[in-house]
Amino acid sequence: TVNRGIGEIFFLDAPGGTVKTFLIRLILTTIRFQNGIALALASSGISATLLPGGRTAHSALKLPLNTNLIETPTRNISKTSGMGEVLQKCKLIVWDECTVAHKTSIEALDRSLQDLSGNIRPFGNALILFAGDFRQTLPVIPRSTPADEINARLKYSALWRHVKTFKLTTNMHVQLQND
Repeated sequence: TVNRGIGEIFFLDAPGGTVKTFLIRLILTTIRFQNGIALALASSGISATLLPGGRTAHSALKLPLNTNLIETPTRNISKTSGMGEVLQKCKLIVWDECTVAHKTSIEALDRSLQDLSGNIRPFGNALILFAGDFRQTLPVIPRSTPADEINARLKYSALWRHVKTFKLTTNMHVQLQND
């Protein structure tokens, strides 16, 4: 998929201990070793520091921090900006811990990639790898109800129907201790 330039959207469902970060680092390194551009994003600064070249999605994509207050966040990335050029040349975009991001942030990335590529397919036909664990924290929305937080998840976005899910199930930390 990477070398063929086919845009697909994947979600790596990975509970703690399933070596998700190791797998993501391996994928990023492989693409970069082949002189491809692979963008590593994460929903938190801590998650971003665990990925080579990782940045928070809000910083890299110039997203507002309070996306829950805005129904459709604006896209502040032009085709000629540095990030605009990176996004257009990117072979893969990884967004780790996307499960704590508000769906409008992810939808803003979708619209940005459509605008930059001139392609109306989801994410402008880019190759996307989302990763996280929906069993963990919901998106944080100040002064909201539990229903608001559930509805803010990526699974409740119209984009979710385009996502192919892969599951990591073996807790490798426990597995390695038992060997």
